[in-house]
Amino acid sequence: MKIIAEKINGTRKRVAQAIQERDADFIQNLAKEQTEAGATWLDANAGTAPQREPEDLIWLVENIQSVTDTPVALDSANVKALEAAIKVVKKTPMINSISLEPSRLNVFPIVAEHKCPAVALAMDENGIPKTKEERINIIGKILEKTRGMDIPDEDLYFDPLCMTIATGQDNALLFFDTVREIRSKFPKVHVTCGLSNISFGMPARKYINRIFLALSMQAGLDCAITNPNSKDIQTGILAAELLLNQDKHCLNFTRAFRAGVFNE
Repeated sequence: MKIIAEKINGTRKRVAQAIQERDADFIQNLAKEQTEAGATWLDANAGTAPQREPEDLIWLVENIQSVTDTPVALDSANVKALEAAIKVVKKTPMINSISLEPSRLNVFPIVAEHKCPAVALAMDENGIPKTKEERINIIGKILEKTRGMDIPDEDLYFDPLCMTIATGQDNALLFFDTVREIRSKFPKVHVTCGLSNISFGMPARKYINRIFLALSMQAGLDCAITNPNSKDIQTGILAAELLLNQDKHCLNFTRAFRAGVFNE
């Protein structure tokens, strides 16, 4: 299970303050904590105004890279910010994200030129699709475009768009069904999502998130945008991988147990 660590995001009040005040220690500590928790990529989202976002995204990347070798996920639809930040990355980044929305179409060439893995949202100019069929249709159109640009299917992490259970009781079932269909029709791609979206607006969110994670993995999810420091997430992944026969000889689970990961 791959993790895109979500905490370095300028939409979070404390991160926005750190970017504004150039509080390098705060950003570096977040990068170190998430790396130590096992993040595959560290999301870097400045979330600032378009004219200053290139400078802010570069600052984030440089501070992340000063304390860890974990690659970054450049999280922006601002082409100027992506083009500026990609010049300072030390390892091939992930691009978060592409879609068929008009504002994101010009991100595709950056992915192709730099041979980056990319999150691909199942969205077009009509916004979030309501049905599984609409989402699969959009994913097919994205693949037509990426294949035409020689972007390998294996580099794409499709997000079928997980919507909160609070506004639709069938949203989780819709998500699971869509993930299974992606796995069936497009076997080489990866599937990801913003994990905590499912519980937005609900109480006791960590319990919902943990069970949703396990059920999503059973459906075929192999990547998540989440908080790797969450013990519920860490232990949920270990247990799900164990039960889904993705943990050879149960080694990861038993090693984590011996290391005290499951201690209260």
